[in-house]
Amino acid sequence: MRKGEETRTRILDVAEAAVLQKGFGGTSIEELIAETGITKSGFFYHFRDKNELAKALLNRYIENDERIYDEIFSRARELTGDPLQTFLLGLKLLSELLSDLPNGHPGCLVAGICYYERLFDREIQEINRNAVLAWRHRFGRMIRDIVAVYPLREPVDVDQLADMVSSVLEGGIVLSKTLKEPNTLAEQVLMLRTFVKMLFLPVAEMPRT
Repeated sequence: MRKGEETRTRILDVAEAAVLQKGFGGTSIEELIAETGITKSGFFYHFRDKNELAKALLNRYIENDERIYDEIFSRARELTGDPLQTFLLGLKLLSELLSDLPNGHPGCLVAGICYYERLFDREIQEINRNAVLAWRHRFGRMIRDIVAVYPLREPVDVDQLADMVSSVLEGGIVLSKTLKEPNTLAEQVLMLRTFVKMLFLPVAEMPRT
């Protein structure tokens, strides 16, 4: 990695940590300059303004999220060809990944943009919206594969069920940070996993506790 790329990455790393801790409104360019040890002109060489920094942060965050989901559910798919078991195993692997975070999940930039959307232009708001729709499409596609094999035990809208995955993840982050209980997010993912089992598996096939 070249020096310019290293500096840009350093700025993004410091900015992401600050934004997740204090929000976009509470993070100033001046403190990022001080933390990274660069000059003001050096900062503006990489990012024209705070809006451009937010765009870069958001795109990087979304790409990383997509990479994690790809890896987890591809791994689950390799281990079982059954669409329901793939989804359940993927949720299990995701919960284990979240449990390994020593201080819990640091927060979600997509949610942060939503909370402070008036600070950003339409382009960033649209990137944020498309990220949430992409999650709906990803999980909706997996759930439709399940429905093609397993009948639903209760009538539910597939897209709403897909959105529930995002709702559990985002809500779990809030619960975990508010209660200062790092494992809460992983536990919520496992609760969602149980709910999905109940939606599709006959009672006779449900594991006994």
